[in-house]
Amino acid sequence: MTAEIINGKELSMELKQSMKEEVALLHKQNIKPHLSVVLVGNNPASRSYVNGKKRASEEIGMSSEIIELPESISQNELLDVISQLNKDKRVHGILVQLPLPKHIDVQEIIEAINPKKDVDGFHPINIGRMMTGQDTFLSCTPFGIIQMLHSRNIPIAGQHAVIIGRSNIVGKPVGQLLLNENATVTYCHSKTKDMKSITKLADILIVAVGRANMIDKDYIKDGAVVIDVGINRLDDGSLTGDVDFDSASEKASYITPVPKGVGPMTITMLLQNTIKAAKGMVK
Repeated sequence: MTAEIINGKELSMELKQSMKEEVALLHKQNIKPHLSVVLVGNNPASRSYVNGKKRASEEIGMSSEIIELPESISQNELLDVISQLNKDKRVHGILVQLPLPKHIDVQEIIEAINPKKDVDGFHPINIGRMMTGQDTFLSCTPFGIIQMLHSRNIPIAGQHAVIIGRSNIVGKPVGQLLLNENATVTYCHSKTKDMKSITKLADILIVAVGRANMIDKDYIKDGAVVIDVGINRLDDGSLTGDVDFDSASEKASYITPVPKGVGPMTITMLLQNTIKAAKGMVK
C-alpha cells in the first residue's frame, strides 16, 4: 500500500478562491472583513507567521494589520490595546500571536478578546460552544484538519480516531470536533502506557506532539488515515513532521505531508473565521 497524499496547500488554494468570491460579494454590501493581528516582541517565527496571515488576508481581498508591540509591554497596556480593538467597529477579527512574553498572563489576554471577534477560537465561550456542538469560531488547526478529511470524503462517523497529544490548541479541540461528527475518540499522551497497542486500533490517527519522526509504520494500522500536525526543523534546516512519512506511507491509506499539509490550512481557516465574523454569524 502506498498512501494517497492530502495536500493542504492545494486544498487551501481552492478554498481561498471561493473565499475571494465571498469577500467580493461582501464588498458590494459595503462590508470589508478586517483582521487585526497583535504581535508582542520580535520572535522570528511569530513574525513569519503574522506576515503570512497578512499576505493571505490580502490575497482574498480582506484588509488586515499587524499591531507591533514591544516585549516590555505590561499586562495592562496589552489589555488596553485589546479593549480598543474590541470597540473598533472596523475590526471583525482579533488574533494575539502566541507565545507571549513570560510576564504576560496568556489566559487573561485570550479571555479579554470579545468572543464575537475571537477568530482564533481560543476564548472559553467559543470553546464551550464547540464542546456543546453550537455554531461558533472553531480553533483554526483542528478546523483545517476536519476540512482535509471532508475534502477526500473520508468517513468520520463510527470511526475510531486516536489523537496523540492533548494540547488546548490542537489535541483537545480536534478530538472534540471528531466526537461532534460521531467518531469514537481516544487520546494518547506522555503518560499513556503501551501507546502502540492503542494507535494500531486507529482508523484516523492524528499526531500533534512536536517530536520529529516519532511515529513510524509500527504505530499504524493498515489502511489508517494519518494526519501529521507536527512541524519540526532539523539540523540541516529542512522541515519534517511528527510522523516518519516514508515509513507511515507504507501502511496508511491517506497521509498529510510536512510541509504543504496541515500548516496552510490553519491560516485558511483563520480567514474563514474572519469572514464569518464580518457577516455577524456568531451571536
